[in-house]
Amino acid sequence: MVAIIMGSDSDLPVMQKAADILTQLEVPFEMTIVSAHRTPGRMFQFAQTAAERGFRVVIAGAGGAAHLPGMVAAITPLPVIGVPVKSSNSIDGWDSILSILQMPEGVPVATVALNAARNAGILAAQMLGTGDPAILKRVDAYKKSLEETVLAKARKMEDR
Repeated sequence: MVAIIMGSDSDLPVMQKAADILTQLEVPFEMTIVSAHRTPGRMFQFAQTAAERGFRVVIAGAGGAAHLPGMVAAITPLPVIGVPVKSSNSIDGWDSILSILQMPEGVPVATVALNAARNAGILAAQMLGTGDPAILKRVDAYKKSLEETVLAKARKMEDR
């Protein structure tokens, strides 16, 4: 249901967090490398066939110039969630954030915070949950668990 793509295997430590939360929420996904700059033909083919291959949402992570999310969004009719990745050649991550965030009108990319692939996974599950009550129920339970975690921490702190 979800495609997780990244520009390089160096993005994997960040993008794995999207895979982890989707696994937790029992949302099927596939993950691979698709470089907008080094494999433009692969990127074009991926984006052009993603919907017919059964994907419903694309999570695309990229660092540096970070063209992958926007280029995929320009080609596919599917929603694309961009994850800016602070890479080794990054300008403190701002180049990635602005490259993904500043899309022209007509080519939207939902953009999460720098290195926030976990949030991208949650957002993808929420999108899918609008049409799948079972996924929506798991997302709701996850969100309730966040509240419980914070309240438990508050109680622990207050009991000191």
